[in-house]
Amino acid sequence: MEPTLRSLLAAQFEHHAARTAISQPGGRSWSYEDLQAGMLRYAAALAALGLGAGDRLLVQTEKSVETLLLYFAAHHLGAIYVPLNTDYTKPEIEYFIADCEPRLAVCREERAAEFDDLARTRPGLRCVTLGPNATGTLAALAGETLPAPPPAPRGGDDLAVILYTSGTTGRSKGAMLSNRNLVSNALTLVAAWRFTADDVLIHALPIFHIHGLLVAVHCAILAGAKILFLPKFDAAAICAAMANATVLMGVPTFYTRLLDWPALTREATRTMRLFIAGSAPLSADTFRSFEARTGQRVLERYGMTETGMLASNPYEGERLAGSVGHALPGVTLRIADSETGALLPTGDVGIVEAKGDNVFQGYWRNPEKTAAEFRPDGFFITGDMGRFDANGYLHLVGRAKDLIISGGLNVYPKEIEAALDDLPQVTESAVIGVPHSDLGEAVVAAVILADTEARAEDLRATLRGQLAGFKVPKHIEVVDEFPRNAMGKVQKNLLRERFRHLFATSSSST
Repeated sequence: MEPTLRSLLAAQFEHHAARTAISQPGGRSWSYEDLQAGMLRYAAALAALGLGAGDRLLVQTEKSVETLLLYFAAHHLGAIYVPLNTDYTKPEIEYFIADCEPRLAVCREERAAEFDDLARTRPGLRCVTLGPNATGTLAALAGETLPAPPPAPRGGDDLAVILYTSGTTGRSKGAMLSNRNLVSNALTLVAAWRFTADDVLIHALPIFHIHGLLVAVHCAILAGAKILFLPKFDAAAICAAMANATVLMGVPTFYTRLLDWPALTREATRTMRLFIAGSAPLSADTFRSFEARTGQRVLERYGMTETGMLASNPYEGERLAGSVGHALPGVTLRIADSETGALLPTGDVGIVEAKGDNVFQGYWRNPEKTAAEFRPDGFFITGDMGRFDANGYLHLVGRAKDLIISGGLNVYPKEIEAALDDLPQVTESAVIGVPHSDLGEAVVAAVILADTEARAEDLRATLRGQLAGFKVPKHIEVVDEFPRNAMGKVQKNLLRERFRHLFATSSSST
């Protein structure tokens, strides 16, 4: 029988029952047996609330072990887990609820009133709360003596997770990830990155997206390893944790900030066997500086919400600065002409296309978009531009669309432009990403004003109430006009060039 993520989790919980699975600052820890017991308690609570196989479970909670138990419980019940960025605002959440139609929504206690208000417009939707240290109405229900439900029978093709992503136009789209997608990628990464039960992973990522949840947690748990579960990135805490750890996964911003920390030394990293970077391009300068400071080469990899991990620099062998390595086992990558789809020879730049059991099932309730993103032979069109060198290393050279990746998080210009254009003070806007030494890219908006007395900082303040913080432009520049082509389209490449040095002297505190 084809394994599901639930069956693999159950096997690990049983096989490593007495081993420590997760530890947190302050000394609190959970064994693999504790994870199993907690998963069953939350599964019982969710079942009592009416959640079953195929139902969507919308989750916007803080990073905590309780949230992980909730994730495991969703797999036990065969429910579809839908995590949301904790910065999303009420209007954004309203869209997600309308789109995925969850049976149950779980939120932080302080946002209960907002979620209850949204639920009034969705008949059948129930909302409960969950906080760290087992607080909230869902935790209280999970603490009662309820019968543990049996595991739901699920197969490889059954949907397990919906992760919301976006293009540069339109609204967010739900990437549908099946059990086969999750299992194939997790087992591939455990093998490729040599995870074992002896590993200790420093986990400082959020757990609402693919990197922190479906890569980091899966790799550790499916290897029987231990997770040092930090609430967020903290350079001092990470440097201190390295003495008792072996692996760190992070976005490039982690590494730029660690390099600013004097405690990062060869001695501090002597027990570490692997540093992994992803979610955004790692600069060659950061790669070289980290090696000079620690003696270790960061392993850069490449993946997407829709595909999991696609490529990785080798565990053994040359790790090249500026390259994301080779296609992972079970993954086929190719370079094609973005217009014609014709395959391109080695060295030529084109669109990266991918195929494998890791590639998602399509976009939730969006068959037209799904069809548009796949070639007739089943290859997914990633939207990233790249080339292969003579040794088979993939080099990404840009994005076909205007996606901005800031601090490892995707930012889509069209959404911010729509919010700016809705403001009465703004006639038109154009949003771009420019180089930033800490974040990789910073969000910058150029605006033509209808009200010449309007102040850029006031516009930013207004946006803070409408958009998640990472989407709010770091800088808004007032301009008289935009550079345009013959068709009247704004030439964003010229705006990027104009503002590319805006943060040239930025430090990690910018």
